Amino acid sequence: MAAEATAGRGAARVPVRGLTVLYDARCSLCAFVRDWLVRQRQLVPLDLVPAGSEDARRRFPGLDHRATLDEITVVGDGGQVYRGPAAWVVCLWALREYRSLAHRLSTPAGAALARGAVLAAAKWRQAHTADRWGGTAYRRGDGWTYDPRRGWSYDPAGCDSGACSTG
Repeated sequence: MAAEATAGRGAARVPVRGLTVLYDARCSLCAFVRDWLVRQRQLVPLDLVPAGSEDARRRFPGLDHRATLDEITVVGDGGQVYRGPAAWVVCLWALREYRSLAHRLSTPAGAALARGAVLAAAKWRQAHTADRWGGTAYRRGDGWTYDPRRGWSYDPAGCDSGACSTG
């Protein structure tokens, strides 16, 4: 999986000594998983940072920060970027008690299971995220927000890094 996520950058040959997990701080499931990760014994240190935050933008100016709000993203200290199922597997790989499970999930059969788990979590998240229902704002990763009191609004991400499309 790492080879897919790092193709063309040579990062697959770089040892991973630390991982930054970008998670949606507004999502109760994401916050629960963050708390669970922090309580686990880590073989590789995990630094958990809210996706789309100023801290995340400062650390990783080249990332699509809107996409990090839609899908878990993990960044290795050697430039590796993992998204979706690969991100979950690398988080498990960093944990002492779950490294063997991560190895099993990196096989073709295991990858299908990991993909299914991520899809199930995404479906639950979509149905239960407080920002989506209950009279509060609904936020999408592409910059659009719906607030029942004000309607739709668009807030593009900052382009300080120069990585944004201009048209």
